[in-house]
Amino acid sequence: MTTTTPRLITGHVGLNVTDIDRSTAFYRQVFGWDVQGEGTDPDRRWAFLGDDGALLVTLWQQSSGRFDPAGPGLHHLSFQVGDVEAVRAIESRVRELGGTVHFDGVVVHGEGASSGAIFFDDPDGTRLEVFTPTGVDETAPAPSGEAPTCGFF
Repeated sequence: MTTTTPRLITGHVGLNVTDIDRSTAFYRQVFGWDVQGEGTDPDRRWAFLGDDGALLVTLWQQSSGRFDPAGPGLHHLSFQVGDVEAVRAIESRVRELGGTVHFDGVVVHGEGASSGAIFFDDPDGTRLEVFTPTGVDETAPAPSGEAPTCGFF
C-alpha cells in the first residue's frame, strides 16, 4: 500500500515567552502585526499575532530564563519579505527598539548569493531572521564564508 502525504505548509509558530506584554509589543512594533486574540487569565496568558487575518505567531507566557541556542529544538525563525528595502526597514525598527542585531546589517546568505537577511534576537533571545530572496549585493563577503549565514549566528 502506498501512502501519499498531502502537501504541507507551515501554519503558525508558537513561542514561549517570559513577559507576554513585552513580547507582544516587540513583535507588533517590529512586524506591524495585529493581536488577533489573547488570553488574559493571569495563569494562562497568550497572544495570537498575525497580518491580514493570517495567524503567524502565537506567544505563550509560560517560561523563564532566556532562549538557549545551544540546546536542541528551534534554531531560528525566519520571515521572507519582498525586497532589501523591507529588510532594512525592519532592521531600523529593531535597532530603534534596542534589539540585538547580529552581523553588520543586511548580509548575504552565502558566498555569491543574491539572497540576504538581517539576524536579530527577540526580548527572550529567540533568534529571528528577515530575508529577501534577491537584491542583496552578491559581491559582499558572507559572514560565515561558504557555510550558510543563517546557520551560524
